[in-house]
Amino acid sequence: MYQFKELQEAERLVEIFKTNVQKESDRDYIMTVMQNQFPDYKINFDLEDCDKILRIEGVDLQYDNVVNYVSSLGYTCIRLE
Repeated sequence: MYQFKELQEAERLVEIFKTNVQKESDRDYIMTVMQNQFPDYKINFDLEDCDKILRIEGVDLQYDNVVNYVSSLGYTCIRLE
């Protein structure tokens, strides 16, 4: 069981995105709808960062799905490498 937990944690990916989200209300809206769309992802924002960072953590994370989804909500979302 312990080895299985380690394997699960090893497969988790983290992606960082630059956004144009300015307001806490926009952040809260995006996080709510994204959590419904991607229920297995951990999602958070850092609005104090100059790039208004969106951080996503998950297993089998597809960054292009995140970019497309956030863009469909009307916000800029660019993956940082």
